[in-house]
Amino acid sequence: MARLTRTESQARNRDQLLAAAERLFLREGYQSASISKIADEAELSTGAVYSNFAGKQEVALLVVRRLQDEHMGRLGPLLAGFPAPDAVDGLWRWAEDALGSGWPRLELEFALDATSAPELVAAESQRHRSTIAWLAGILDDLAPLLPAGMTAEGCAEAVLNLAIGVAVRRVIDPSVTVQPLRELVEAMFVPPEPAA
Repeated sequence: MARLTRTESQARNRDQLLAAAERLFLREGYQSASISKIADEAELSTGAVYSNFAGKQEVALLVVRRLQDEHMGRLGPLLAGFPAPDAVDGLWRWAEDALGSGWPRLELEFALDATSAPELVAAESQRHRSTIAWLAGILDDLAPLLPAGMTAEGCAEAVLNLAIGVAVRRVIDPSVTVQPLRELVEAMFVPPEPAA
């Protein structure tokens, strides 16, 4: 087997640490995870963590972005097919899966910690603006279904804010479901079936 170059070894360690941090954050939460726990989970030293990242906040920011990319990658095709019944049902299965994944808890814990670092607040604000722009681009295709006077961007921001609210409530109370959000979104966007 060929020996890895220093650059290849560092890239492998970095990926290993991010994967380990993701598992740990989703399993135990952001607050419970320490640099030494991340290193142990990755079967590397704490020095390996610090040689790749500035600290836990940077690791968490990268993990949160990775999770968002993964979840949004699955969401995109569902929204592209909206309001077809398969896409609507898929959207709500996706939402329940996302809520149960540990991602909302990580987002909430990280957001609370990030308020102590202005550069993280800026990065998180930009990430949310990018999500709204992405969602607005999809909603542009649904313009005829938008409520009167509402722009795709305004609607995207409202839906994201409502989804974040449901996610925060779910962290606190695991019995919270997406059903009320589903009813609201379907009332706004899904045309009623014609009477027989």
